Amino acid sequence: MVSLSKTQPSHNYPPSPKGHPFLGLLPEYSRDPLGFTTKCAKEYGDVVFWKLPLSPAYQLNHPDYIEEVLVTKNSQFIKHQSLQILGRMLGNGLVTSEGSFWQHQRRLMQPAFHRERIFSYGEVMVDYTKRLLPTWSRGEIRDIHEDMMGLTLEIVAKTLFGADVATEVENIGKAMQVSIEYFESRNTNFLLYLLPDWVPAPHNLRFQKAMQQMDQLIYGIIQQRKQSNEDAGDLLSMLLQVRDENGVGMSDRQLRDEVMTLFLAGHETTALTLSWTWYLLSQHPEVEHKLQAELETVLGGRTPAIADLPQLTYTEKVIMEVMRLYPPVWAMARKVLHECEIAGYPLKAGDGVFMSQWVMHRDPRYFDEPEVFNPDRWSEDLAKKLPTFAYFPFGGGSRICIGKSFANMEAVLLLATIAQQFRLTLIPDQQIVPWPAFTLRPKYGIKMMVN
Repeated sequence: MVSLSKTQPSHNYPPSPKGHPFLGLLPEYSRDPLGFTTKCAKEYGDVVFWKLPLSPAYQLNHPDYIEEVLVTKNSQFIKHQSLQILGRMLGNGLVTSEGSFWQHQRRLMQPAFHRERIFSYGEVMVDYTKRLLPTWSRGEIRDIHEDMMGLTLEIVAKTLFGADVATEVENIGKAMQVSIEYFESRNTNFLLYLLPDWVPAPHNLRFQKAMQQMDQLIYGIIQQRKQSNEDAGDLLSMLLQVRDENGVGMSDRQLRDEVMTLFLAGHETTALTLSWTWYLLSQHPEVEHKLQAELETVLGGRTPAIADLPQLTYTEKVIMEVMRLYPPVWAMARKVLHECEIAGYPLKAGDGVFMSQWVMHRDPRYFDEPEVFNPDRWSEDLAKKLPTFAYFPFGGGSRICIGKSFANMEAVLLLATIAQQFRLTLIPDQQIVPWPAFTLRPKYGIKMMVN
């Protein structure tokens, strides 16, 4: 855990840790983002001022202030410049686009995520999981994070784009890993942050090669669909048919950006949730026992289906509790667009705002024994009693994750399908380290024995 000394607040600024004379708090943040932000919240309260090299930032640690940024005053903020690092990867897709263009794209894509359409994907989710499980053998050791990433990647490719990418999963996984490492290294290293991506430095070259591989795959899927002129009833079919008021459809580049965004967001959230689920279940046999009891009662050994979801209440609580302790999106950042006031402090245009699910989800004001893995805490409608932004694994406001229902349903169905057939035991003496890059990944994987 980092050690922070305190700078006295002025009338214009909230309390702040004392940082480096030139680099501000960047060195402390870079060494341990989770530890740093947690300690800031505990020692300095609901609003913390960060001195940073390019522009200051405010860490908000109260649901009301987070709601101001994401909901009531959201027009005063745009995505933080740190996301621009992923511009080559995500282009102008839903995660990175802004303003009227974002609103236009969101409206176009929303029908693909309506409840009925999401339900139609359930069978594919279970079928792909059943296809994976025969490749597992009892007594073998597997990196469960790698398995979950591969499985959810295949599912998102099939349900949203009608593509079977089984043979490409390893290459796509490596390209995604390179991209996340690129984001993390540039976002925590001031010199790399300033270095343009066109400079032929090793990390830039690795990233460019990874993007070329992804582009080749995704443009290939788009061209195949255009040539076949087939309406597969998936998102890509819908996007290919969409026309604006002038009768013009999306360019291949815009199609590519939205497909790339959903490739990343559509598999990463569920894969990480399930990876951390297996880790936590292996540490808490009493929770695993209750989960097994519910699956036996509700399913009796048969394959889960959409109709079973209302009865799989404890399974859903397990997923909610995992996302509380290990939120896939561990933090969100915004940049002030127009001068405004948050929590009584004046924010200037260009200032940064930082809000962390990791910090809020472990706040003892809202969660008893916040470090304890306890799915039963979600009984008696706790989620409805909490302030909206005490628990927000999918973000919030107008930009709440478009795939929230997809991800929740997928996590419950996959957990129920796998847990009925196998128990997973954590291999001892390995480092399980949460890696807060673009998402919260296990840095060295999670090796488990299949039982």
